[in-house]
Amino acid sequence: MKELEERIRRDGIVKPGNVLKVDAFLNHQCDVKLFDHMGQEWARLFAGKQIDKILTIEASGIGIACVAARHFGDVPVVFAKKAQSINLDGDQYVTKVYSFTKQREFPVIVSKRFLNPGEHVLLIDDFLANGKAMEGLIELCREAGVVVEGIGIAIEKGFQDGGAKLREAGYDLQSLAIVESMDPDTGEIAFREA
Repeated sequence: MKELEERIRRDGIVKPGNVLKVDAFLNHQCDVKLFDHMGQEWARLFAGKQIDKILTIEASGIGIACVAARHFGDVPVVFAKKAQSINLDGDQYVTKVYSFTKQREFPVIVSKRFLNPGEHVLLIDDFLANGKAMEGLIELCREAGVVVEGIGIAIEKGFQDGGAKLREAGYDLQSLAIVESMDPDTGEIAFREA
């Protein structure tokens, strides 16, 4: 998606350690108009698929998932929580994922009330690097007996193996921008051609 690539080039900051900082528009301050265009694009890419719900992980995926849901008939958005709390009651689906950004493992939890066997879900998140967060969501879906219709990613780090692993496993992965390389010294970002 050219609009997203241009925004990454303009406002993204490349940091050492393969970190791409996009907090000016994606995961701290949110550009809702851009999110709307991203939702339109995912709706086009996943046209014809049954989507009953959108599933994401807190926190950065929530905004884009909610705006995207408008383009899928206002389906509910469920977000996996990263910590147990007193608000999480009853039966739960729980797994653990390793965060590339946070450099640690954490639980992901969804109440069994919100994922029902036979439902068709679209997974959405802001970034895909090594694929661990998506693997965690897929595991929750497997436990719940729901069908993963597709995976929508805002920014995929194409030089890491998460995207390749998910595609090889047969998932319909649609990333709106795939970064092929980034240089923290020059700030240069190269994208994979569509």
